[in-house]
Formats: sequence, structure tokens, C-alpha cells
Amino acid sequence: MKMEDMVLISVDDHITEPADIYDRQLSGKALATAPKLRAKQDGTNYWEYQGLKIPSVALNAVVGRPREEYGMEPTSLDQLRKGCWDAQARVDDMDVNGIAASLNFPSFAGIDGSLFTSVPDKDMSLTHLRAYNDWHIDEWCGAAPDRFIPCGILPLWDADLMAAEVRRLADKGCHAVSFNDNPTKRGLPSIHSDFWEPFWKAVTDCGTTICLHIGVGNTSPHPSMESPIEVNIATMPMAVAFGAADWLNLSAFNRYPDMRIALSESGIGWIPYLLERADYSNEQHRAWTHSDTYFRGRKPSEVFKQHFTSCFIDDAYGLRNLDLIGEDAVCYEVDYPHSDTPWPNAPEVLWESIQALTDEQIDKITHLNAMRDYKFELFSYGPREKYTVGALREQARAKGVDTSVKSVGGGAAPLAAGETPRPVTSGDIVAMFQKHSEAA
Repeated sequence: MKMEDMVLISVDDHITEPADIYDRQLSGKALATAPKLRAKQDGTNYWEYQGLKIPSVALNAVVGRPREEYGMEPTSLDQLRKGCWDAQARVDDMDVNGIAASLNFPSFAGIDGSLFTSVPDKDMSLTHLRAYNDWHIDEWCGAAPDRFIPCGILPLWDADLMAAEVRRLADKGCHAVSFNDNPTKRGLPSIHSDFWEPFWKAVTDCGTTICLHIGVGNTSPHPSMESPIEVNIATMPMAVAFGAADWLNLSAFNRYPDMRIALSESGIGWIPYLLERADYSNEQHRAWTHSDTYFRGRKPSEVFKQHFTSCFIDDAYGLRNLDLIGEDAVCYEVDYPHSDTPWPNAPEVLWESIQALTDEQIDKITHLNAMRDYKFELFSYGPREKYTVGALREQARAKGVDTSVKSVGGGAAPLAAGETPRPVTSGDIVAMFQKHSEAA
């Protein structure tokens, strides 16, 4: 296989929502009370809903900017590359990056839909959450059904409502939902509680995959406010291991053997050791921990390979150990429009890491596993040749898609004017968010 012959599906990207997402979904009071995009005096945007103000409308959406301007700062939509918030422009950016299809997570609503859980009026929340899902499926994904994989959010405060929404979404062709790897962080019951039973049943009945995105429940550490922020950034994928270990012990897998879990934006290099350690711990301790009440003679590593899929952006170490993870348990991601994204050079970056893999393995991790997990029949829309890296990039050239780096000012380092450059710390970032929250 040549690089140009690959078919790439990204199972982790993000939408920076435009202001009009509810305009065609709702009317009357429901529209009047829906989340609204506002602007501060300095031009920075924020979302407002039920008394809450959400300033991070474009958290880390820095694609197309000089690396010196990367960062996590809240910003305004007019500072962003259009593909962050416009579906047709996103398709153009996918073409130039050789990406055939993309699954996208929310921004202002919270990756796990936490905005709608955190406000007081839950009836209103349910209306607006469902309308958000309808916008995502009908308008964002509907703009190019062959290029987008839908992913819904759920009313986490009520498992019966969650089950109903899972079924409604499945009827609309959506077989992915975003959840929280540790819902206790939202003040909700743990995954080991009977509270979630209607949800487990619904996703299994519908063949819907549960997506557990990085940084939603168990998060990477800020060891101190003086710690350079790269400590936090470097450990983000490994923080997923805490949630994965918890889910490996989920008794619901015995009742629902077909349940599927996707670890989103997670990396894969840490997986072999976690599975090795989990197997060893189980062998050493199950006599007194009574873990066989749910493992039932299976090793944790066997549970992982039956129920879990993970994904990577650039993980040469993990790919060298693919046999220890399982070639059926790995997908690819681009993380557009965040600072980790290799856009517009994703195929080149990936190609360097997969030279030792067979063509069959490459096909599995680049698109076949994703098509299976999300019930996304890419080739029902056209032949494979239509969606290769080479074919999509030829489309981008014909359209003249501009990939030049463009400065919009600002940037990551929240330092005082004239201050000598120094490592940006966790404290700097925390203070920056506090400042923008107060300003909103």
C-alpha cells in the first residue's frame, strides 16, 4: 500500500459551535431560552445559558495558526479557521488532510453534555439537549452524510431519559454517544451503580458505542501551580488509564457482552502495561477481592479486547506493540482543530509510524474498526477509490483549499507585557480562565 491509497477515518475531532445552531431546530419560547452566543466588549465570545456563562467557546481551537500562538485561551469565532465551525469548510479541511470521515465532539455543551446537567431547569435542558443532537445530526452531519459520523450527548441526570435518547438517536442513524469515564465528578452515581442499568441496556440493544473522551472525568494532573503546563499536556492520554481500569471492572459486561466502549483521544502506548498489570493484579489478589464475581474466570485483558477500542494521533510506540493491544481495538484520530492535530499533514505523520504493519492491519486501524464500531458504511456512498488520501487531496487542490499559516495575534503565554519569556505554568492557565470567567 502507498500512503496515497490509505482511507483515513478520524474518530476524534471537535466542533466549535456557530451562533445559529438552534435557529432552525426550535421556535418560540424554546428558541428564546436556548443557549446564546454573546460577545464581550473586547470582541471575545461566550455562551450563556440558564444563568451560566461559558467563556471557553474555542478552547485550544488553534489549527492554522503559528505555533507561537497556540494555547488554551478563550477566543472569538472570527479568530478561528472557518473549518472549526462551518461544516462545508470542515470538509474542505478534511480533503486537504486526506481524511475521509470524522466523528466530532461538542465544545460549549461539554464533551459529555455536562452543560445541560449542571443547570437547574431540567425540562428546559432536555429540550435544548435534544435540539443540539438534532442540529448535530441533521445539519452538521447532514451537510455531508458520507463525511461525518454522528455522536450524541445525553441527559445524564436521568438514566431512563438517557435510554430514550439513545434509542431516538439510533433511529436517526446515530450509533455513538459521549459519556463520562467517571460520572462521580459530575455528582452522579459511579458506573458500578444500578442507576445506569437502563443506559447499558439501551446502548446494547441499539448497537451504540459509548465514547469516553479524555479530560472529562479523570483528568491529568497539575502537580502544582508552579508546574510547567507541559506536565499536564504530556500526561493527558495516560490519565485515561484510570478510567479504563475502572471500566475493566464493570459488572455490566457480564449482562451485556456486546457493549462497546471507545476511549477517545486516548493514545494507545499505555495500554499494554495497564493490561499486563491488571492481569497480574487479578491473579495475585482475586482470592480476597472477590473480583471473580464479575470477571468470572476471564482476565482483564480479555475483557478489554472484547469491549474496548482506543485511538491515537501519533503513537509509534503503541503501534510497535500492536500485538499486545489487538489490531481490532485501535482506531485513528486527528483531533482537529486542537493543537495536537497534525493537520494538514496527517497522512505523512501516520505513514512514518505504520511501515511495519500489513495492509490488512493498516486498513483496520485507519477505517475498518471505526466503521464497525459506529455502524458507518462509508463505502455505501461510493467506492473506496473516492475516499483515499490521494483522491481527497486532489479534490482539495481542485478547490484551491488554502492551508497557509495565518496569525491572528494573541497566543498561549499569559505573561505580563514586557515580561521575560518563561515556561507557562499551570497557575498561569488557571488564572487566565479565572480572568475570562469573571469578564464574561
